[in-house]
Amino acid sequence: MAKTNTTELLEALAAEIGENVYMDIAKWHLYLSNAKLHTLVAEQLYPLITSNTVNEDQVRKVLESIPIKIGGGRREVPLIDLLPLQCQVNLVDILEKYQREI
Repeated sequence: MAKTNTTELLEALAAEIGENVYMDIAKWHLYLSNAKLHTLVAEQLYPLITSNTVNEDQVRKVLESIPIKIGGGRREVPLIDLLPLQCQVNLVDILEKYQREI
C-alpha cells in the first residue's frame, strides 16, 4: 500500500510539474510535460520532499545535475539554464506544498 501511495504521489507531482514548469527556448515555452521531462524531474526532486529538505539551493543543485540534450544530442545544457526564474520559484512552491502534505 505504501508503494501505491508513493507511486500516486510521484505521478501527481510529475503532473503538476509538467503543467506548471516550462523551459524558455527562444521565447517559446516548452512545458516539461510536452518535453517528456516531468517524470524525470519529479523522480529527482522527490527525495527532497521525503527528507524534508526542500529549499531553493537544494532544488537548484538537482536542476543543475539534469542534462538536457540539444542540437540532436551534440550538446548538453543543464536544465537550470533553460528554466526562467519564475518557473524555478513555481517549482519550489510546488515542492513545498507536497512537503507539507506528506
